[in-house]
Amino acid sequence: MPGRRSITEAEQLAQAKLGGAPIRHDQMAVVANIYRAASAVRQHLENSVLRGCDLTWTAFVVLWVVWIWGESETRHVAEEAGISKGTLTGVARTLEARGLVKRAGHPTDGRLVLLSLTGEGEALMQGLFPRFNEEEAFVTGQLDDAECRRVADGLRRVVLQVEEQGEGRRRELLGGADPAPRRSGRRARGQGA
Repeated sequence: MPGRRSITEAEQLAQAKLGGAPIRHDQMAVVANIYRAASAVRQHLENSVLRGCDLTWTAFVVLWVVWIWGESETRHVAEEAGISKGTLTGVARTLEARGLVKRAGHPTDGRLVLLSLTGEGEALMQGLFPRFNEEEAFVTGQLDDAECRRVADGLRRVVLQVEEQGEGRRRELLGGADPAPRRSGRRARGQGA
């Protein structure tokens, strides 16, 4: 397996590999760099400020959502955090065992569960977020304030495109059919590679 390549080298290799194919290279670079930036930022934050609090990125995002939105239904927390309800269940149990969140039944619908921060969870986020934000400033250190605003605006527009047009586009690509359920990526026993 090749070693870690620079972003410039990866872009050059992709360009060479794709050659004259009718590819929208600038759009490909945006999407590839969104992924690479997200991975680099996540890894940096997990290995710096979050490690000291024994939090994963996902656990931090769940705490952040509940901290900002207040007590919320688990389905809304999962949606805001960009994770499945099953993943949220495991994260919430871990955070609850650590005394950072509490789960409670919904007052009018027994099928729903609410999440809220405990006093300890609130104190953790109050102390952690300023340090987290310092690292946000670090990872964007090569951008000035105006560039940060332009990048944030561009990324916001990418998100809006997917939120507002994505469902229609998926249906178009699938001939009107619903997407197949997500799979873990594992094949059933007995199936070949």
